[in-house]
Amino acid sequence: MSNGAEVREHFYHAEAQVLSGELRLPLEQRIQKQAYATLPEKGGYLSQHQHDYRLEGVISYASAYTQVAGNPEVKAGHGWSTLATSVVEGLNLLDVVTADRVVAQISMEHPLVGYVPAITFLGTRFENLRIAGHPVELDLDPEFLGPRPDNDAPYTRGAGFLDRVAAQQNRVRSHSNLLEELVQRYTGVSPRNETPEAVECSLVNQADGEFPGECRGHVIQVPNFGTISLANVRLEQSDYNPAGTPKITRVRLTMIEARMGCVADGSTSVNELTTNGMTKP
Repeated sequence: MSNGAEVREHFYHAEAQVLSGELRLPLEQRIQKQAYATLPEKGGYLSQHQHDYRLEGVISYASAYTQVAGNPEVKAGHGWSTLATSVVEGLNLLDVVTADRVVAQISMEHPLVGYVPAITFLGTRFENLRIAGHPVELDLDPEFLGPRPDNDAPYTRGAGFLDRVAAQQNRVRSHSNLLEELVQRYTGVSPRNETPEAVECSLVNQADGEFPGECRGHVIQVPNFGTISLANVRLEQSDYNPAGTPKITRVRLTMIEARMGCVADGSTSVNELTTNGMTKP
């Protein structure tokens, strides 16, 4: 209920996939969304499973699954919850980037009163991520967005959020040979008069290790392979009311974005999730 009389209705939205992309070499081929699951507006639960995927000698994994769920919260005073998960095991990109297990997860709770949801990435992780056989050590923060802002304010007004984003983006832009696409993405927050207001960041503050290549923050350039970026998050907020509250909050998480430029040329996204949902009125 809202204002003691008006009944509110929530429309769920969540999408999950394990892999998508496009190859140009060694063969030209579009990689369709693998283990793709999408949640109906009415909510519910859906899961997809896949085993022994292989695309030539370029990309493979042993098993994978996705799940999406949306239901009213059972706890009194809480609203509507949405969960999206994507898991891949035995991942192998050109025998250069490998991982035992990669888990992407977004949990979102929309309030009974107001519009801005609480968002967490709890459960998101890389297990035994390696580049050219060398372990990759990660400073990963599943609570990077921070708590739900007070007074139904947008996340970009949350305490410390823009400072954390600026620190990340400065690290990325210090890369000596950064792809122009990434230069354009990591340049702060888009103006609110654009639709939507958007910011790009990552759950990984820093990656380190003895692997070959240059690393700045969550972006790693590997010689004779290409560039990978880890745990990318895109936060979009739009449809602002007169009080300055965004009625729509959209979050996309991609655990590995690879831009290959070697014997294999192309781009691929591993473990990608999108959630938003909308409450009316």
